[in-house]
Amino acid sequence: MGTNQGEKDEILKAQNLPGVLPPELARLPYLQEIDLTRNYLNGTIPPEWGSIFFLQKLTFYLVPISSLIGNQLTGSIPKALVNISTLTSLTLEFNNLSGDFPAELGSLPRIERIRISDNQFSGQIPNFIQNRTKLEKLVIQASGMVGPIPSGIATLEKLTDLRISDLNGTEATFPPLSKMKMKILILRSCNIIGKLPEYLGQTTTLKTLYLTGNLLTGPVPAWMLEKGDMITGIIPCLGSSRCQKTWYSLHINCGVKDVVADANTKYEADTDPAGPSRFFTSRTNWGFSSTGHFLDDDTPWKTYIWQNTNTSRLLTNDSELYTRARLSPISLTYYGYCLGNGNYTVNLHFAEIMFTDDNTFSSCGKRILDVYIQGVLVLKDFNIEDEAGAVGKAIIKRFPVAVTNSTLDIRFYWAGNGTIGIPYRGIYGPLISAISVSPDFIPPPENGSSSSISVGTAVGFVAGAVVALILVAGILWWKGCLRPKSTLERVRPTMSSVVSMLEGRAAVPDSVADSTVTTDDAKFEAFRNYYQSGRDHTKTSNQSQSMSNGWTINRFFNICS
Repeated sequence: MGTNQGEKDEILKAQNLPGVLPPELARLPYLQEIDLTRNYLNGTIPPEWGSIFFLQKLTFYLVPISSLIGNQLTGSIPKALVNISTLTSLTLEFNNLSGDFPAELGSLPRIERIRISDNQFSGQIPNFIQNRTKLEKLVIQASGMVGPIPSGIATLEKLTDLRISDLNGTEATFPPLSKMKMKILILRSCNIIGKLPEYLGQTTTLKTLYLTGNLLTGPVPAWMLEKGDMITGIIPCLGSSRCQKTWYSLHINCGVKDVVADANTKYEADTDPAGPSRFFTSRTNWGFSSTGHFLDDDTPWKTYIWQNTNTSRLLTNDSELYTRARLSPISLTYYGYCLGNGNYTVNLHFAEIMFTDDNTFSSCGKRILDVYIQGVLVLKDFNIEDEAGAVGKAIIKRFPVAVTNSTLDIRFYWAGNGTIGIPYRGIYGPLISAISVSPDFIPPPENGSSSSISVGTAVGFVAGAVVALILVAGILWWKGCLRPKSTLERVRPTMSSVVSMLEGRAAVPDSVADSTVTTDDAKFEAFRNYYQSGRDHTKTSNQSQSMSNGWTINRFFNICS
């Protein structure tokens, strides 16, 4: 590697380079730009680079360490970088850099852009930022820093792009930004209190404004309703909707056509293209709302639906549910309405289909989202790939939920964490493949009354049936239909049968001798004694009249005696 003045740039973007950041770049004192965006490097930032006196741009955007789970550059920012007085751009996004942001960097006189989002910094947003009057772009989203936003930021009159989010710490009023010609202003979850300043409505250059997750008060300004994105679709009052029928389930194939999966269950198509402010209602009992723009979007397809281009890598059954997914940059809420009240199980189907699982920068993406059901946070900082264990592998998260007013809402929300540029800028936010909701009870017949039978009524029906059954069984027992007959009742024939057998007109049944036969039955004993006297007279004729079953009248009386 030479040291001549002709070598001005080291731009090695998206080369999937492995290894560590090379300290040897310090041997190029005339180097003006180092751009190692989207590689597969590891380690820390070499302090030796502080001797590259002509360096203007230093970009380590998305330079993760060699790990399939997306670990990134570690350590602190070297204070030696303060020696690079020519530096105009510092981009350290989506790493695991830690410690305080060096106050020494406040002496960089030419800095115009600072992007330090998605790291593990500590401490407050440094006050020195207010001294960087040439600063045009400041991005500090999910950086680990705490608030409040320094009031001295008002001196940054050239600032046109300000993005700060997820600040812990004390509450503060809206920062003074009236002197700026702001184009993009994002102050999400920054503990801002009070009313919105009137000057925001007078800013003609403002194109993007996100202020969610704060503690603002007062009415929504008229200018916001007039200048904001028009919400497309009709938003009904779901809780009071007139329902022609009551539903007890819903199954949605998010982002794709109808499909039969999951034990012969039909999932409805969800192919609406959506947009930055869209409310959609289906022809059955569900709908969704989508909010937000994909900022800095340089994806090949400007879409809110993503299709997996390599279906062979889907490590799951029912792959039809996971070939496509619905996306949203900020908030995506699905609604179920006209549902019967009761307890249900919500199944959320996820599969990460936008990253890869190889040794390239595309494997280093991190999608992190939150999930709310009925307004309750059920998943915090949920990472689909980490939870499933692989890219393209399905995971189903199940939650019990109570429906009390015929409506259900499931909200997927991006709080600013994770990468926003792998494999392209604009890849971030919620992703969902399919949704199914099933009752934890047996629904009434579809052609029956819409009102369900009460528990008391059902118990009454059961109790009445049991009493009736006991009554019938008692009557049958009293009649002798259920109780066992005595041995004599089982052996002794009727009188007419005996006469027929004596006359030879009927066969004698083959009875088995039973030692428990009683001999004190007065009627049967008299009957036996009466015919015993004529035994000798009838013996000969009876023996000659053998029945078809081999029995004779004599044998019958011998058994009974």
